[in-house]
Amino acid sequence: MPIQLHIAKETRPHEKRVALVPAVVAKLQKLGIEPHLEAGAGEAARIPDADFTAAGASVGAAPADTRLFFRVQPPSVADIQAMPEGSILCSFIYAQREPEVVKALRDRRITCFAMELIPRITRAQAMDALSSQAALAGYYAALLAATHLNRILPMMTTAVGSLRPAKILVMGAGVAGLQALATGKRLGAMIEGYDVRPEVREQVQSVGGKFVDTGVSAVGEGGYARELTEEEQQQVQAVLTRHVQQADAIITTASIPGKPSPKILTEEQIMGMKSGSVIIDLAAEGGGNTPLTQPGETVEVGPATIVAPLNIASHLAEHASELYARNLLALVGLMVQEGELTLDWEDEVLARSVLTHDGEIRNDAARAAVEEQA
Repeated sequence: MPIQLHIAKETRPHEKRVALVPAVVAKLQKLGIEPHLEAGAGEAARIPDADFTAAGASVGAAPADTRLFFRVQPPSVADIQAMPEGSILCSFIYAQREPEVVKALRDRRITCFAMELIPRITRAQAMDALSSQAALAGYYAALLAATHLNRILPMMTTAVGSLRPAKILVMGAGVAGLQALATGKRLGAMIEGYDVRPEVREQVQSVGGKFVDTGVSAVGEGGYARELTEEEQQQVQAVLTRHVQQADAIITTASIPGKPSPKILTEEQIMGMKSGSVIIDLAAEGGGNTPLTQPGETVEVGPATIVAPLNIASHLAEHASELYARNLLALVGLMVQEGELTLDWEDEVLARSVLTHDGEIRNDAARAAVEEQA
């Protein structure tokens, strides 16, 4: 018998993505999985039901014997109660922010694989939904910088003279930061990248950027960052302040899934920026990377405009859904053996990404968050 999969329509505000796209339907069927979608599940991503049915998926209510569920955002407690006990759910959860959801999953004995817990290892790259969505966010951030500046990004030569290119500083050279740098470069801007990890210098340079070298290395024993001395912290801040105040646009990307975002720009630095400069804060979900950020809002603060969009990937819902669906396909491929759902807990990816299983919270941080609320 085929494994029945259900994809519900996302209900959280401002969420336009869907956990399946038509191009993935046939690949799931080859694994022995039959996809079913709630009517209108793809409408917000501009994917009509007819496209899913043409690809071979069914549209309608979940079959009674459904054992597998895909979501983008955490399901509601009511949605969890409607799932058969012992079902498997693959979704973003962010357990520290959703203790009630985690408790409901535990009590319903749902085996939940939280997409934000996928380990950052080479073997799991195809399943790494945080990275796939962050790449789109970085791209979009550069476009936001371009459209919020009162000037153009590239150099332009005209009959009456030349316009100099804008300078973009990206703080944080992870997946989102590197994509923001690459997109800014393609748009013609001068680009600089900063990260506390000096080993990413080559990655910044590989996309055409200049690495901001503060002259201080935070590398400690075992590859972990060490605590900087007060003198080193002052040196770092002095160098960063100079680059911050020379930039036309700054893109900040420092976020920790499910936790408050670190403040990497100070109010003093912002007040010293160029008049008309722009900050694109990609960490608004966690409160933002500046003390002046207002998540979900665009505000003018002194000389700068701070743009802090929420759920950025959802603004690019078609491609965000496509990448996320591919991530889910790769993950579920680890669970299916000869057409049967089989969970191998010796598999590092499954063992590290499982949130709840068999009435237990398997993730230590999630368990602590639930116990703290109790």
